[in-house]
Amino acid sequence: MHEPDAQDWRVVFESRLPAACNERGLVLAAAQIPFRIVNDAAGAALVVPAQFSSAAAEELRLYDDENPPAVPKPVAKIPEYDALPGIFGYAVVLAIIAMLDANSAFGENWRSLGRVDGELIRDGQWWRLFTALTLHADAAHIAGNLVFGTFFGFFAGRLLGSGVAWLAIVIAGGAGNLLNTLLLESAHRSIGASTAVFAALGLLAGYVWRSRFMAQDRWSYRLGPIVGGLALLMYTGTGDQNTDIGAHLMGFAAGFGGGILLTRRSDRFGSLRLQRAAGSAAVAIVGLAWLLALV
Repeated sequence: MHEPDAQDWRVVFESRLPAACNERGLVLAAAQIPFRIVNDAAGAALVVPAQFSSAAAEELRLYDDENPPAVPKPVAKIPEYDALPGIFGYAVVLAIIAMLDANSAFGENWRSLGRVDGELIRDGQWWRLFTALTLHADAAHIAGNLVFGTFFGFFAGRLLGSGVAWLAIVIAGGAGNLLNTLLLESAHRSIGASTAVFAALGLLAGYVWRSRFMAQDRWSYRLGPIVGGLALLMYTGTGDQNTDIGAHLMGFAAGFGGGILLTRRSDRFGSLRLQRAAGSAAVAIVGLAWLLALV
């Protein structure tokens, strides 16, 4: 706008960002206050003739009051618990059951006793939902579940603590087997820790999403954990014709729901007593399930 001849110019706003001065210059222009924007290496300054300085300062104050600076949302702090005890326990349990199965310990067919069997589960043998998580068809099967279970279990243990994470994984794995059994024909049979492995993946996705550990301002970021979890499920959980895709999907779904629920108690996960109790409960569930299967 037209600027009157004046020698005395007063600074009414300064910023390292020229755009901020340009924005406030529009405010002064709307109020018909003459101004200049002076740029230098340090940034920019908005100046007005001395006789307009009071009016300009008031206009800018009103503008700032109506447009407070955006306050960034605090970033949720990601906890880091000890994940190694849970991973060690997982590997030991799978190794022990594999040896007992390979040697037909106590003269029993462990796969027959512990596998998911739709008819028998419907008849009340609920323990098969958990015993099946510890059985494997061959060395390649157990090796794959050890690798992926260790990978996802590590991150779950870091977020939730070993005890809470593996109790949640065991429960979600059993729930995944139950959901899969109810959705399929009664003759359905299966074995493998992969349902628990994908329960761990779902647990991670649900917990990270609900806890808002990722940037939440854009919808694509908000859905990041869910999309990432589903992508991994599709990539690693849909193998050959022997892969029980339904069990993987139901395990993921059960884990996802469990992860969401666990965010309500996340403030307690730092308790060593809670972690030990939860870890003991996870082992107890598997141990009781096998005890009932063998008696």
